[in-house]
Amino acid sequence: MVDRRIEKLAKLSVHYCVDLKPKEKVLIQGSELAFPLINELYKECLSSDAYPLILPKLDVEYTFFKYAKKHQLTYVSPFEKFIVKNIDVAISIFCEPNSRKLTNIDPSKIKMNRASKKEFMETFMKRSAEGKLKWTILPYPINAQAQEASMALPEYEDFVYSSCLVDKKDPIAEWKKIYEQQEKICEFLNQVNEIHIKGKDTDLTFNVKGRKWENGDGKFNMPDGEICTAPIENSANGTIRFTFPGIYSGREVEDIKLTFEHGKVVKASATKGDKLLKQLLKIEGADRIGEATIGTNYGITKFTKSMLFDEKMGGTIHIALGASFPEHGGLNKSAIHWDILKDMKKDGEIYADGKLFYKDGKFLI
Repeated sequence: MVDRRIEKLAKLSVHYCVDLKPKEKVLIQGSELAFPLINELYKECLSSDAYPLILPKLDVEYTFFKYAKKHQLTYVSPFEKFIVKNIDVAISIFCEPNSRKLTNIDPSKIKMNRASKKEFMETFMKRSAEGKLKWTILPYPINAQAQEASMALPEYEDFVYSSCLVDKKDPIAEWKKIYEQQEKICEFLNQVNEIHIKGKDTDLTFNVKGRKWENGDGKFNMPDGEICTAPIENSANGTIRFTFPGIYSGREVEDIKLTFEHGKVVKASATKGDKLLKQLLKIEGADRIGEATIGTNYGITKFTKSMLFDEKMGGTIHIALGASFPEHGGLNKSAIHWDILKDMKKDGEIYADGKLFYKDGKFLI
């Protein structure tokens, strides 16, 4: 018998996250390890009179990067392009059986491959901003991810499902409450011109005049819980040092410190993974801030090495290098969108037009 929480997560995804309509074309992607959730999603889509297509994601990424030649690393399949231009809904399941598999792959190969995805990424974001492509990312708990989070599988399952609020009687009603709570903060920030972030080894300013702050209420990511925007592309000045490792393609880049001038990274360092950091910053648009976010999910209290959860953690902020979301008013284009997390619970402050509105991981408004 399927875990009742899996059924509720599928229903939450279909009827709330993507608000599926009859006859919409749905792409469902995920590892075969996530079959119980995939099956429930497929069933729910069919019951909603939609047209679901399942494309399983096999664990062949290491094989690709080990053996692919340059022309294969940079090749973008016309089938992938067709899919992203024609589907109405994309539901992706995060279920990583080995997050460390690319540890020994040459970072330049990863950079080359990711850079080739720029057109694909731009199409995805443009259609999303226009409301022509609805999407969401869901978790499915497995032993490998539980181990990364230093939990037993039953503990991790409880963590995952409680973060998504599917342990509640009516998850949709719970997420609607969160929307109402966060919308007040978004309304305040939508009137702001300048943001100033201060903390340990951090003093960073950027302009957000005319940019929209988005209410992360479960429509795109599940779990959710964040408030985010796209800073004006040439406005970031100062330095930020990140508390938690930046994780890219399963590789950890630790103790990242970035200095910005007129929106662009002019100095970057990491105590671990510095070579990968430098390679990623060479990707067009990756040296600018695409997104600035405040995490609001205080039910997520532990760093799990999965940004689907970690970036939502209450008392943290994160900066995404690379592509911005057009719906925020962002103009930066890149083949990557890399979220990196900073703890703000001790001596962290955020000012809006000089007014302190966030201190030590809590909102003051």
